Amino acid sequence: MSASSPPQPSTAHDVEGTLQPVPESARTDSVSGQFWIWCGANIAPINWVLGALGVHLGLGLADTLIVLVAGNLVGMAFFGVFVLLGQRTGVTGMVLGRAPFGRRGNYLPAAVQALLAVGWCSVNTWIILDLVMALLGRLGLVDPQGANHIWKIAVAGAIMAVQVGISWIGYRAIAAFERWTVPPTIVVLVAMSVVAWFFLDIDWSYAGPAGDVLTGGDRFAAMTAVMTAIGIGWGITWLTYAADYSRFVSRRVPRRKLYLASTLGQFIPVVWLGVLGATLATKNGDVDPGRLIVENFGVLAVPVLLLVLHGPIATNILNIYTFTVAAQALDLKVHRRTLSSVVGVLSMVVVVFFIYQSDFAAILDTWLVGLVAWVSAWGGIMLVHYIRIERGEIAVERLFDPVGTRRLPDINWAGLTAFAAGILGTWLFMYGLIPPFQGPGAVALGGVDLSWLAGGLTSAGVYAVLGPRAARATQPSAPAPRPATSSAPERLDDELPLA
Repeated sequence: MSASSPPQPSTAHDVEGTLQPVPESARTDSVSGQFWIWCGANIAPINWVLGALGVHLGLGLADTLIVLVAGNLVGMAFFGVFVLLGQRTGVTGMVLGRAPFGRRGNYLPAAVQALLAVGWCSVNTWIILDLVMALLGRLGLVDPQGANHIWKIAVAGAIMAVQVGISWIGYRAIAAFERWTVPPTIVVLVAMSVVAWFFLDIDWSYAGPAGDVLTGGDRFAAMTAVMTAIGIGWGITWLTYAADYSRFVSRRVPRRKLYLASTLGQFIPVVWLGVLGATLATKNGDVDPGRLIVENFGVLAVPVLLLVLHGPIATNILNIYTFTVAAQALDLKVHRRTLSSVVGVLSMVVVVFFIYQSDFAAILDTWLVGLVAWVSAWGGIMLVHYIRIERGEIAVERLFDPVGTRRLPDINWAGLTAFAAGILGTWLFMYGLIPPFQGPGAVALGGVDLSWLAGGLTSAGVYAVLGPRAARATQPSAPAPRPATSSAPERLDDELPLA
């Protein structure tokens, strides 16, 4: 698969808030940055919460670990394909969506992705907040039994400001932050794991709640539900992010090397922290992140929590950055840095909502299951389009034509029809914790959740039938309309990637 050469900005790919391809001259030949970015994004408390979620929902330790390892092997394999697509084209995931969805039709997935980034930023900030409150309670600064709403809102605001500040600077700051902070964090996680697995009373033979061990169909159904939330579903949720960062990697870098660096950067911390959370949960079945760490590590909780707080911040700087480029794909004429501030405000509103919710496990499961409904459908369409339909030359330059171009349909009804069919297929075989997320297909199967598979196959199948005909109706070789002139010079010195 090769990409045609788009117009190359001399120094930038983002011109006063307008997306452009990353020129080859501004890319890096190193893949270490990709490994640290994805590793840092997943060394976060949410991943030991996800591991604990399997035990919380009634599975034994062995079943939870099988779901974690096998599911993430499959999910990360798909993730790697989208990483390579970003390297090949030099553009973001939501800009790539303009071909299968249409120039204006792509506004729908771009808007969903922007909202998705806000939601993740909020969930991850809440996780940090819970850890900080547990730490302050251990130090005697707050009442560990109190609601502490004012404290929580104040601390959340301070953490959000840090996250927005790093993302505001751009890719250069994100790459530097991950490169310098992930290695010492890994050292802390090694110490945590040694203490947990060799000095705490972990029940390695844990098979489920006493007197209520899941067997037969109930056990399989629970495993498929957790697979959707924390196994294959976890890798799928990163598909829409992949190209936003791999576009900074030179096409000279071997694809195998980039694929392994990116997928291992995801797989290792997700499985590692998932196993840590699951093993800790065998002690009390708890899913609350603060209690998992403070109650199990005792006096060691203070240094551990201070360093592990890095993880969610490392995740959220990606969420905030991806929000900005997804919003720009909506043709919003707003500078990326302004959008970084906007997402901080929106995320704080959602964080305040989470502060007043008590059943976090249900909220988290509902959120994760809901994400799979659209990401698997989007991923199926993108794979069919760029592997089957544009398997030769990818005409990157036409993705940046203004609205009204003859080289892209304004609305590609083939893509949007497949998208709707995929979401419907996902819902039919989804089995979440609340009734609206329990589709009739999953109910008929006794709670077996195959939502990610149904959604991806349905959207891919529909688009494989409708997409080729829609692609033939466009004129990819037609001359591009002349863009509106601008008096502003092309600049993006804050976005050049690090070596």
